[in-house]
Amino acid sequence: MNTPDTYTSKNKNIIIKNWQNLDEPQKQTLLKIWKVLTYKWQLQILFNLPFLLWWALDLTLVNVHDFDIKLISYLNLPDWALSMMGLS
Repeated sequence: MNTPDTYTSKNKNIIIKNWQNLDEPQKQTLLKIWKVLTYKWQLQILFNLPFLLWWALDLTLVNVHDFDIKLISYLNLPDWALSMMGLS
């Protein structure tokens, strides 16, 4: 069973042991894959940042929430859609 000491002590760390057992081409390939993944995560965070900002403003400022409700009322949505959003 793994304990917190397993992940913190260098001589018992599974990840470091496996990394050291890899050949150089395997290490390079894994590093390239990791760079692509982290780049995509950065892009995902960047694309979601405006929505996260709007969500945070909606939670903290009452005027933003009132604007959202007013905007939804201007859309003239059908009753079934409003009930799904919990507005009727």
